[in-house]
Amino acid sequence: MTDSTRQAIVVRGGWDGHQPVEATGMFIPYLEENGFEVRVFDGSSVYADADTMAGVDLIVQCNTMNTIEKAEIAGLRAAVLAGTGLAGWHGGIADSYRDCADYLQLIGGQFAHHPGKHPSELTGEQSDNYLPYRIDVSPEAADHPIMRGIDSFDVVTEQYWVLSDDYIDVLATTTLPAREWDAWNRPITSPAVWTRKWGEGRIFVSTAGHNVAVLEDTTVRTIIERGLLWASR
Repeated sequence: MTDSTRQAIVVRGGWDGHQPVEATGMFIPYLEENGFEVRVFDGSSVYADADTMAGVDLIVQCNTMNTIEKAEIAGLRAAVLAGTGLAGWHGGIADSYRDCADYLQLIGGQFAHHPGKHPSELTGEQSDNYLPYRIDVSPEAADHPIMRGIDSFDVVTEQYWVLSDDYIDVLATTTLPAREWDAWNRPITSPAVWTRKWGEGRIFVSTAGHNVAVLEDTTVRTIIERGLLWASR
């Protein structure tokens, strides 16, 4: 390691359906190729370790439907405020700690729903929520370093309905249709890729990334790889 080596930590855990070990493992070599020393932590306890967090340039989080202690969220917020980048995809960042208001404020968007297939097609498997949909690149984001050269594209995976605030910078959106069996009566447009600046730190979120199969999509993977580097100190 040299003085110029950047430090990244991977914080993973939670629901196994998002394949946190396999999914984060896809991006560790990429980070190493781009000059990071990477350490992996199972769970969020590292956030309360001020000495460790002080030297972290990038946090890659894939930790779904878990809980976080007061000292941990305080440490995470302090690190981002001071310039540590925070990045992730899907429920690993947008559905991590549902009961923590301080975390929800930090991220700026929270998973609320993913619509399913017609009731007659439901089987009780994850695939009930795998639908074809489009991710639309926001016109104002066309020259953003994360989205440059990327056109709107189609995927087949979970489509996230996201509750968000207007402090996020939306790079791409997705529109959920109102179908005859849905409770809502008009289409809903949600952010699909966004960034956020918090103090000196940067945050990146992609809602696409349910599992390894989705992350292997060339466009999804490119967006996330760029997002990791963009967010880093």
